Amino acid sequence: QARLVESGGGLVQTGGSLRLSCFASGAIIHNSNIGWFRQAPGKERELVATMIWTGESTYYTDAVKGRFTISRDKNTVYLQMNSLKPEDTAVYYCAVGYDEKYTVSGYRDWGQGTQVTVSS
Repeated sequence: QARLVESGGGLVQTGGSLRLSCFASGAIIHNSNIGWFRQAPGKERELVATMIWTGESTYYTDAVKGRFTISRDKNTVYLQMNSLKPEDTAVYYCAVGYDEKYTVSGYRDWGQGTQVTVSS
C-alpha cells in the first residue's frame, strides 16, 4: 500500500500559480495510475489529471487543459497550476490506483488533501 502526502496548497489571487506536491512512499508499481483529484464544498470529488507512474498517458479534464500540468520526479508527483480561477478552489488530493483511471473508485490509496483557494 502506498502512503501519499500532499503539500503546496494555499491562497492565491485569480491568474496566479501554485505547484502541488505529492510524496509517495511504500509500495508503488510502475504501471500504476497517479491521479490528482479535487473536491469543492458541496460537490463530488472529481478527477483533475492523471498519468501512469512512468509518466506516460497523461490526461486532463477539460476545465484545466492548458493550465495544469502533471509530472513526476522520483517519488514526488507534481501538479503545476497556472492561470488559476476562483472555480479551481477545492481540496486537492493525490491518489494511486490500478483499475479504471478516470473515476474515484479506480484509486486505492489517497493522501489527506491540501486546500487551494483562489480569490477573485
